[in-house]
Amino acid sequence: MPDQRPYAALFAKGEDRRQRILAVAQRLLMRNGSRGTTLGQIAREAGVTSAGLLHHFESKEKLLHAVLDARDSYDAENIDAFGDVVDELRDYAERLRETPDLVGMFVVLLAESLVPEAPLHERFLDRYQFSLHAVAESIRRGQRAGRYRTDLDPALKAVEIMAFLYGIETSWLLDPSIPLAETCREYTESLARQLAVPSDAR
Repeated sequence: MPDQRPYAALFAKGEDRRQRILAVAQRLLMRNGSRGTTLGQIAREAGVTSAGLLHHFESKEKLLHAVLDARDSYDAENIDAFGDVVDELRDYAERLRETPDLVGMFVVLLAESLVPEAPLHERFLDRYQFSLHAVAESIRRGQRAGRYRTDLDPALKAVEIMAFLYGIETSWLLDPSIPLAETCREYTESLARQLAVPSDAR
């Protein structure tokens, strides 16, 4: 049986190079946006040739989708889409602090993708609509379980919650001195009070 170790080493080295390219891309995209960032700039800062970068990412569009995949993967690992919305919000500030480049890259690319003609517009819109649906469904589960008031519209509440999340990310990136943890905690506690079934209705 052939020795697989050289192939494993080559694979690990290639994956390490790929992750380095992604990390550099996140940082440069946060700083310059996609329009102000070239593949050549990313390759130079990552310490690879342009050909080496294209070996891992065939085009700039593929690379942009890959950095967004990284944000989606992080969220999938750290957020329970079937969990309680209030519980999931409690650690939100800490998740932002863990991945500033990832969050910054996401916000900048989102701002560039607001118009329908933008290359990433559909991806951001689909992600937003999926998030709205997941938050609304979390509220509906709470309503069915008797934890949340039934006179609230889950779809409207989901829009409010997503507006807070997108807004706090942008605000924190613009001014890192804002009391991020305290603001997120206050909003989460306020949301819990709004959703809770009144004591006289139990």
